[in-house]
Amino acid sequence: MGAGKTLVGALVAQRAKAAFFDLDHLVEDRAGMSVAEIFATHSEEAFRAFEKETLPGLLRPDAVVALGGGVVMDDENWRLISDRATTVYLEVPFETIWRRIHHLPGRPLIANRTAAEVEALFERRRGRYEESDHRVDGAREAGEVAAEVLKLWSA
Repeated sequence: MGAGKTLVGALVAQRAKAAFFDLDHLVEDRAGMSVAEIFATHSEEAFRAFEKETLPGLLRPDAVVALGGGVVMDDENWRLISDRATTVYLEVPFETIWRRIHHLPGRPLIANRTAAEVEALFERRRGRYEESDHRVDGAREAGEVAAEVLKLWSA
């Protein structure tokens, strides 16, 4: 949710000459509609089912995967991710996240919600994010963040 996972992940993959997958984009491809349309037409549960179905095929040693912010909240997904991947939490203060995303369309979990409501969602997720193998300061320029993530991934 606004931490820069897609941009940083793409940079890491490019620099490592690795495959890059963005889970949200692949769910959109599989569903034939945007994340916002899945939420509006079906439900968040339908979106989470698409995530769960798509996730296992992406977790490969030679790939960088940008995960949607909510996929890790499912315990089964988290076990799979933790077992198959090096996990990195791009740690960004909520105020920075809100500044990055509050005006963007196509984000159903923040649409028509106040900053306080979105912050409460972020706080509910943060405990799981903090279980990651590594934490990186994601509030910096994306290239710097990617360089640090690449070092961790290459170690």
